[in-house]
Amino acid sequence: MKKLLTLSFLVMFLIGTDTFLVSPLLPALSAQMSFPIAQGGWLVSAYAIGYCVAAIIIGPLSDELNRRNVLITGVFLFSIATMACAAATSFSMLLILRFITGICAAIGSPQIWAIIPQLVHKDKIAAVMSAPTAGLTIATMLGVPIGSFLSARDIHSPFLAVGGASFIVTLALALLFPHLPNTRSIAGHGTTTLQRSYPENNHLGMRHFNVSHLRKHSLPSIISSLVGSYHRLFMNPQARPYFLAYFIFQIGNFAVMTFIATWFAQAFDLNQTQIGLAVLIIGVGNCIGAFAGPLLTSRLAHGKLLLSGFCIYLAVYACLASAPSIVVACILLSISYMVSGAIFPLFIERLQSLTTNQRGTVSTLSNITMYAGSTVAGFVGGPAMAHLPGFWGISILAFLCMLMSLLLWYRSKALT
Repeated sequence: MKKLLTLSFLVMFLIGTDTFLVSPLLPALSAQMSFPIAQGGWLVSAYAIGYCVAAIIIGPLSDELNRRNVLITGVFLFSIATMACAAATSFSMLLILRFITGICAAIGSPQIWAIIPQLVHKDKIAAVMSAPTAGLTIATMLGVPIGSFLSARDIHSPFLAVGGASFIVTLALALLFPHLPNTRSIAGHGTTTLQRSYPENNHLGMRHFNVSHLRKHSLPSIISSLVGSYHRLFMNPQARPYFLAYFIFQIGNFAVMTFIATWFAQAFDLNQTQIGLAVLIIGVGNCIGAFAGPLLTSRLAHGKLLLSGFCIYLAVYACLASAPSIVVACILLSISYMVSGAIFPLFIERLQSLTTNQRGTVSTLSNITMYAGSTVAGFVGGPAMAHLPGFWGISILAFLCMLMSLLLWYRSKALT
């Protein structure tokens, strides 16, 4: 269990750091590569698009492959791609490399969310998921400021540092990560142990995507099988509203994350080192929320906890753009990040509750949804930042997204 918790934390910390790595670098990258700041969000979107394109295929396939091997392969490729970003000399070159990095991240990171329910008793899933959640969220506390500090001396150093650390974690995964129980087809009958353990899902017509299709069938048949896998998942009537609510939430969430550094530089005249310190202070709230999450989820009703979190989001984003100083802005953002750290495992728990034998598909689709939200945030956040004064465009966007997401969660009865 300790190995699972530690390695899950490290994988999500590094991938989370890389996801947000470009955000604090946007002012410096814009100056060095001579592109307008409004296009800066494209670098975030390129990573997200690459992730989504790869994950659509990898998700169903991972339900039949050894998740441990897929995880190790994905983290290794991710480390190489991240280090390659340091070689970029132009905006277009970096854009392509970020796209490739997103593809590599899509191979490994979803396996963490799918492996935990496979190894842990269902009563402890939410608590154990707090480890990778903490890694993902604490990346904004340590990873992003470290990126800012390193970029103050050399704009390429953050990519080399994250890529090198990811390579070391790859070795640790190969040596220490727990082996998984066998859930492959038994006696050639196409029924997995998970399917037999959860017969209540038979009415959904759920069957695993069979990897042998890759060897036996044409490309149209493979595509049909992949589509069928997602179709079976969405036969659950709660799937559509759950994923839509999560998608809208991530648009607002990533819009704020992507353009915090730009706002700090423009409105409060902070340099790269000062931006790193500010984000570090904000991340303290995120860290508190991540570590307090297991305690809150074990003592409070999950629906009420989600509702309270969204109410705090709405209050913060209604006031954020009018913050009179960097101190007030950091306090408000710290509160917002604290909420994110506490309730993020509840989003994943609800999405994973949609099925018991398509966890890889759900895990990958939840990550696709997150990065799709990041893509939209990058495209709409740049113009909003450029055409409205201060942080008003981003704050209004985030407020509306949180409100719409809350209404969708409420209507789907996820808050009860």
